[in-house]
Amino acid sequence: MAQYDYDIGIIGGGAAGLTVASGAAQLGAKTLLIEREPALGGDCLHYGCVPSKTLIKSAQVYHAIQNAEAYGLPAMDVPPVDFRKVADRIRSVVATIQKHDSVERFCGLGARVEFGDARFKDGHAVALEGRTFTAKNWVIATGSSPIVPPIEGLRETPHLTNREIFYMDTLPASMTILGGGPIGIEMAQAFSRLGTRVTVVDMSHQILGKEDKDMADAVMAVLQSEGVRFHLDATVVRVREEGARKVVAIQPSEGAEQELQSEAILVAIGRTPNVNGLGLETIGVDFNRGGIVVDNRLRTSRKHIYAAGDINGGYQFTHAAGYEGGIVIANAIFRLPRKADYTYLPWCTYTDPELASIGMNEKAAQAQGLDYTVWTEAFKDNDRSLAEGKRTGRVKMLLNGKEKPIGVQILGPHAGDLMSEWVAVLNGKTKLSTLASSVHPYPTLGEINKRVSGNYLAPKIFSERIRKGLKLFFNLKGRACGHPQEKCRQDCEMEGS
Repeated sequence: MAQYDYDIGIIGGGAAGLTVASGAAQLGAKTLLIEREPALGGDCLHYGCVPSKTLIKSAQVYHAIQNAEAYGLPAMDVPPVDFRKVADRIRSVVATIQKHDSVERFCGLGARVEFGDARFKDGHAVALEGRTFTAKNWVIATGSSPIVPPIEGLRETPHLTNREIFYMDTLPASMTILGGGPIGIEMAQAFSRLGTRVTVVDMSHQILGKEDKDMADAVMAVLQSEGVRFHLDATVVRVREEGARKVVAIQPSEGAEQELQSEAILVAIGRTPNVNGLGLETIGVDFNRGGIVVDNRLRTSRKHIYAAGDINGGYQFTHAAGYEGGIVIANAIFRLPRKADYTYLPWCTYTDPELASIGMNEKAAQAQGLDYTVWTEAFKDNDRSLAEGKRTGRVKMLLNGKEKPIGVQILGPHAGDLMSEWVAVLNGKTKLSTLASSVHPYPTLGEINKRVSGNYLAPKIFSERIRKGLKLFFNLKGRACGHPQEKCRQDCEMEGS
């Protein structure tokens, strides 16, 4: 029987790799973790989730101060943003979290950490800085990098990606963002609120292409009201630098070519898996443009080698990578044939308001030809939302033909946090009647989840059949108000407006 240096080796110290390393080491497996960057944490900690949400919070606070009058407070004369201080705050938050992802912590758990570029020599051995390490099982968790598309002149023109944008010394006066996905849209709003004139270009007919158009359009309307400009259905033809200006030539689907000028360009068109340099082609691990090919147990074409996180071309979320790390531990360490199930994997775009989703939206349900109904509840009807001055957004619940929830979208304040209740409901197969009858504290945003479930159940409970039955058995006397029910409803709506 072959002897190896380690029970499991992991290439990549991001969310997926750290999850596997932590779990495997604590379970008693001799564990090796290899990271090419000088610190653990991956893209999420250093160039993604953590810095972006830190930046977004700074922008939200600045925006709130500028709009103090809306809350009955004195108008404020706010000085311009010193982006160096914003960047310093980002570095501080990253450094605090970095302690949790330190070499010392993982060494304390029992894992060995090495830094450098690893390359497979064979199915069980990798070369690292002139040394060779062997392991019975390997996990590839090298993540992804921002795509720089082959647009004429782009590579020759200085531009930003998620790796540079959070650590600039100065705030750009203007910025053209290429891409209307989550990264592009989050950054568009954040930088616009900080004082940058922002223009977004996307070749699609809507922003946030995976979302339902009505929800995505509502997000875009908010950004437009804050000054962000959009050019949709437009192709970027070429890019060039003219002194301190960057010029982006675009071709709309209709009309003549246009030129957009700005101080900075942010490229947020997508990401590509980090497969180069690993030597995968020499050991028979299949991969393509989307990433490493895996089965539902996250095994590659070499069954003792797993791929988790962005590298396998699936959901590019930190929480998805962490979940997949758990799948790998179940299969590689416990030897249990656990399969990944993304049916109720939630995600959130952290604009203001946030847009969170779980399960199927209308776009996905229509693509599968499913019969469904939609039930909604608006945030303008939620007392806490009104108290906080948040009127935009709604909850949208999809039920299938059997009247079971198949997906929920929330556009509104703290939508990502509100979605957690639906994570429990859908994964736990909780009945809507249980959610509707549960007691939520008042006044909270969370009541909106209870209300949308109640909207579905109300016609059944307050039906004419139920009323007649109660009248028959308990001799109920009926309406006390002479106005028709529709008239009462209209009067109430007029009072509310």
